[in-house]
Amino acid sequence: MTAQLEAHDLLWGMSADTLAEDAPLWVKAVLQRGDPVVVRRAITAADQVAVGIRGQFRHQRYAAVMSRSTITRQLKPEALTQVAIHQFKHLAERLQSISSIMKNFSGCWGYTGSFGFELATGIATVTAQSDIDLLLRTEQPFAKQLAIELLENFQQVGLNVDIQLQLPQGGLALKEWARNSGKVLLKRPDGAVLVGNPWH
Repeated sequence: MTAQLEAHDLLWGMSADTLAEDAPLWVKAVLQRGDPVVVRRAITAADQVAVGIRGQFRHQRYAAVMSRSTITRQLKPEALTQVAIHQFKHLAERLQSISSIMKNFSGCWGYTGSFGFELATGIATVTAQSDIDLLLRTEQPFAKQLAIELLENFQQVGLNVDIQLQLPQGGLALKEWARNSGKVLLKRPDGAVLVGNPWH
């Protein structure tokens, strides 16, 4: 039995046989290799989940749906904060810096994007130019001052981060929340909407 499926969760078990006939060859190769897919925000039938498949290159992204019954493993972004850093020597310095900044954040957080994918699979996807994608779970309103401080802390150590706040209603870019005094873009399963207070 899987835990609740949420955006950015990694899932294993999708078969290349379930793809549309016109799916690119690289997508089929990724699934045949046994790579995980990532949950994305979209409305689907109750027995399905919307997923994204990533290729070797940044432009290789493919949207699909996966049957929930075929899920063999689920990994949440926050589980990736527990990986042994010594297994990823080329990432160790950045992982250490991120951990020391995030230990001052009392909430639940984790890795997504190329960082999350590499930590989960061991497949080299992170480059020196890669943004560091993080997810913060924020059930309660996240103070703008705290958002500003968090971004400044990362800037001081020279790390380019893309942080998503995961709210009960959807996802919100931390940079936008920190810098915007008006409405912000909340990404929901039924599409993105502009809202004043995304927690209401």
